[in-house]
Amino acid sequence: MNFNSLQYILFLALNVLLYYILPPKARNWLLLLSSYYFYMCWNPKYALLMLLSTVITYACGLLVSRSVWGKRRLWLALSFISNLSILFFFKYYNFVSSLFNRLSGMLGLGLSSPLLDVLLPVGISFYTFQALGYTMDVYRGDVPAERNFADYALFVSFFPQLVAGPIERSGNILHQLKETHSFSIDNLRDGALPVLWGLFKKMVLADNLAVVVNTIYNSPSEHTGPQLILATGAFAIQIFCDFSAYSDIARGSAKMLGFDLMENFRCPYFATSIQDFWRRWHISLSSWFKDYLYFPLGGSRCGKARRILNLLIVFTVSGLWHGAALTFVAWGLLNGLYQAVSILLRPIRDRLFKFLRVPEKAWWLTALRVLVTFSLTCLAWVLFRANSLTDAMTVYSAVLRWIANIPRLGLGLSLGDVGTSKKALLMLGVFSVGMLGADWFICNKDLWRKLNSGVVLRYAVYFLLMVFILIFGSYGSGYDPQDFVYFQF
Repeated sequence: MNFNSLQYILFLALNVLLYYILPPKARNWLLLLSSYYFYMCWNPKYALLMLLSTVITYACGLLVSRSVWGKRRLWLALSFISNLSILFFFKYYNFVSSLFNRLSGMLGLGLSSPLLDVLLPVGISFYTFQALGYTMDVYRGDVPAERNFADYALFVSFFPQLVAGPIERSGNILHQLKETHSFSIDNLRDGALPVLWGLFKKMVLADNLAVVVNTIYNSPSEHTGPQLILATGAFAIQIFCDFSAYSDIARGSAKMLGFDLMENFRCPYFATSIQDFWRRWHISLSSWFKDYLYFPLGGSRCGKARRILNLLIVFTVSGLWHGAALTFVAWGLLNGLYQAVSILLRPIRDRLFKFLRVPEKAWWLTALRVLVTFSLTCLAWVLFRANSLTDAMTVYSAVLRWIANIPRLGLGLSLGDVGTSKKALLMLGVFSVGMLGADWFICNKDLWRKLNSGVVLRYAVYFLLMVFILIFGSYGSGYDPQDFVYFQF
């Protein structure tokens, strides 16, 4: 059941209606049953995996809090090992087996590991990390162990953010499950705008940009440098619109039910450094790795060399979290290297700025930093989107050849066939610029609150978003639905 479907809109409306009609004691049971139904729409069997993860982390949380046998670390380790073993089997076993078989063949060992025909459960990385975060929070004493199993099961499976986040913290959600949420027009209004905005970003921008990106990236050797640059820029907008759209719809859906989910994006393409980018992009995952991996490794409280090593470990693991492929590992490692280089060059940069008397907050310097950060991010996105490392190298080499030949052959900006018409491409460009501008106002000028404060303006925005979705959105007969990109993680 995709968010960008009539089925989900009806499902959400029914849940909102029943939630406020039912007595408070029955509401969490309604949401729990609805959440499992929502997940079972993809594959009923894999709901048992989510239930298993829920039972294990629930039990381990109680064992940790009660310090059974005086072995708090044992129960924490049991929670992590069992859940990560399940995640490894379904997500990484075939990847590791393939690497082992390739290495064995290269070394002439004649050994092989069997590959298994298993389907990756939707959202397994998201709910696994959310459940593991809970057991760590209990271990640290940040939250008390949850004794109501139904409430805890709902925390793990809450349908708005189940399959693609945000990865919620127990301290933010568990207490909300204990509260009585009264019907509020304000909540419906505050939730409607993010849902419509998310549908606009997904159906008008992400799915249409995906046509261009897929056309070029599925056969990079057949396309020119300018085409590959266009596809990379289009992918940067596509993945932001796709993933942030899911978060917007998730937060809006939860708000209609009276729940507040954490912010997952904050104008990432206006970041002034790679470090700043990761404070703004997929905030729930970045903060998860910071709190549960980076800080335990020593964080930035140790020497420069150890700090860099910690960053490289975290970003390599982050790459693996995103997907069982060498391209994702390389993407994560490259982002870690960006930050390592920044740490090493910072003293030189600071001295140079001081010598040249460059004002730190000059508008032109901020604009330059944003441009450089976006360019470096796009350079890394090549690895994220490419179907293989070979394809990624093809993209890089084609772009470099084009740049090298500019003095001799000129720019050669003819795009040729990119999967859509030039008129549609221009429309997507205009909408993308408008979307980024609106995103900035949402983050920095509290646009949602201002829109909701005026009836005429609010309904004008509702009307315009629905018109754009109906006219320019991807849907209907013959439409090949584009699943949300992060479903695969």
